[in-house]
Amino acid sequence: MGTILDYRKMVEQPWGRMFYEMIYNQLDFSGDKRLRILDFGAGFCITADHYAKDHEVIAVEPNEEMYSLRVKENEYTLITQGLDYLKTVPDDSFDVVFCHNVLEYVDNREEILKQLARVVKPEGVLSVIKHNLYGRVMGSAVLADDPQAALDLLNEVPEDSMFGNRSVYSDELLIEALSQDMTLSETYGIRAFFGLSSNNEIKSKKEWYQPMLELEIKASTMDEFKRVAFFHHLVFRKNGSFL
Repeated sequence: MGTILDYRKMVEQPWGRMFYEMIYNQLDFSGDKRLRILDFGAGFCITADHYAKDHEVIAVEPNEEMYSLRVKENEYTLITQGLDYLKTVPDDSFDVVFCHNVLEYVDNREEILKQLARVVKPEGVLSVIKHNLYGRVMGSAVLADDPQAALDLLNEVPEDSMFGNRSVYSDELLIEALSQDMTLSETYGIRAFFGLSSNNEIKSKKEWYQPMLELEIKASTMDEFKRVAFFHHLVFRKNGSFL
């Protein structure tokens, strides 16, 4: 299963960095005005730190072990709470809200989604990255050589992780939960290919990394590959507009 320190070391590896490069490609705010961004469940604050170069970012992360290992190259505000902090934020406070690989590990998913939608400004963005069941099945069966784990996923057996039980929920559940306030704008896949090979030696070579990144970016918008991508990235827009 590994530890949080193992996970921190992994994100520095090429196959860890590529995950974040995919996010930055799919959420390119480089030409925008200075935005107010909330990263809810910021983990090691890698995404928060990246966007803090050009924007005002608040990173919310209650796990001390994770935020003690955070990236701190740029200026952002760290809040070491979770839902309690979110409830204190006024309506329509942020241009962009991130919630990446968080909702699988909580018991109060609908309450968190309600609060996240509430704090997004009208016409603002909510970005949710989540595990995709069929991608996880592919990863277990191919990368991990563990067909039993793949079968357990298909049979909806609860999955253990370093963050507790992981509940892989459907895109449709997320869309329905947000339907009153938000409209789905884009759906991307992340990690259709680069997580299926156990040959990590080749992944450190430039002649692998750049073509693989280009391939992943191209495949991320193609329905055929989204279906088996390890992660789905859903981008929502808040309904309404300021007068």
